[in-house]
Amino acid sequence: MAINFDKALGIHPDALQFRVQRAMVLAGNLANVDTPGFKAKDIEFGAVLEQQNSRLMSSSGNHMGSVDRLGDGSVKYRIPQQQSTDGNSVELGVEQANYAENALAFQTSFSFLNMKFKGLARAINGR
Repeated sequence: MAINFDKALGIHPDALQFRVQRAMVLAGNLANVDTPGFKAKDIEFGAVLEQQNSRLMSSSGNHMGSVDRLGDGSVKYRIPQQQSTDGNSVELGVEQANYAENALAFQTSFSFLNMKFKGLARAINGR
């Protein structure tokens, strides 16, 4: 019997890809914290999840599809809590907190994926 990795691994590979893409967006915000007129961006998890669910429902047998979200409208501008005089909407503390939260979520998804692989290895070895 063949192993279907899409079913065996679940959403975890897609979650890792989402976290990588969000880390790139947040790192771009942090890199431009002093750039006049730069607008902070973030990827909305809810929008990506909704889009993935609609793809899952519309596809027959295809897992979740690729998670290439940087051009489909899920990247949104962040509304700053306090306006700056130079038009930059990046708030250093907010971006650092979001980056740390995203890194923690990445590690969590990676741990779940690692457990899935260990379970598959045990099943293959007959344990």
